[in-house]
Amino acid sequence: QLQLVESGGGLVQPGGSLRLSCAASGFTLDHYAIGWFRQAPGKEREGVSCIVGRGGSTNYVDSVRGRFTIARDDAKNTVFLQMNSLTPEDTAVYYCAAAPLRAICIPMRDLYEYWGQGTQVTVSS
Repeated sequence: QLQLVESGGGLVQPGGSLRLSCAASGFTLDHYAIGWFRQAPGKEREGVSCIVGRGGSTNYVDSVRGRFTIARDDAKNTVFLQMNSLTPEDTAVYYCAAAPLRAICIPMRDLYEYWGQGTQVTVSS
């Protein structure tokens, strides 16, 4: 029943923007933290950002801080990742995931139990 579905990926030129969505079903976001992760070909999956379900506390890794913004829409049970000033280094499959955290969050893989199938983001000219 617990399900996460990512959308919004695509091809964008360097310097462009994309907005990813993570739609949750089978649970409500107020009981979970939602994290965004990404995996480039041949590389390990790495954390990007996360947001808690109560209070809206967020975290970002240094490589995206100031360029990416994570937000939630409780009415739609959806979390967004606004990505600006994209570079080729941002090319990856982006995944959202849920963890049973409410107060704070860290985008660390092992904390997250439920994962979506990913959406491809390609930054290229």
